[in-house]
Amino acid sequence: MSKEAFRERLDRLFETVHPPGRGPYSNKEVAQLLQERGGPGLSHVYLWQLRTGRRDNPTRRHLEALAEFFGVPVAYFFDDDTAGRIDAELDLVRQLRDSGVKRVATRVAGLSPASMEQILAAVEQLRMKEGLASDPSEGGRSGSGAADEDEGEGS
Repeated sequence: MSKEAFRERLDRLFETVHPPGRGPYSNKEVAQLLQERGGPGLSHVYLWQLRTGRRDNPTRRHLEALAEFFGVPVAYFFDDDTAGRIDAELDLVRQLRDSGVKRVATRVAGLSPASMEQILAAVEQLRMKEGLASDPSEGGRSGSGAADEDEGEGS
């Protein structure tokens, strides 16, 4: 895992994976939430150092805790194929958030049934990552993922 690749991947998770209706988690929030979950001690300063490339060799426990928090496999941080697949999903999350669902819906018009199935599968995976019920009509959360946490205070 290159120093730059790790830094970019971690920062991308911070910027993209967060509960609906709010901005990204702060370093302080993630450190606090990991501690509340019984994870390894990570200070907000250490998270900042990892995100800026000033530190680049986290322990396995730190990698596992961060991966679990953001709902990605640990391999995301060091395997390019896994990172490519996850990054494609994160791009979809960002596009949905930035463009709005209506804009996305206009782009899927005319796609083949196979392409539509791929889109639906990606949406299903994203809902699971964000702790949402698989069927929006069911409401509520599934009880897993970082999205279940309270917003906390930013810094």
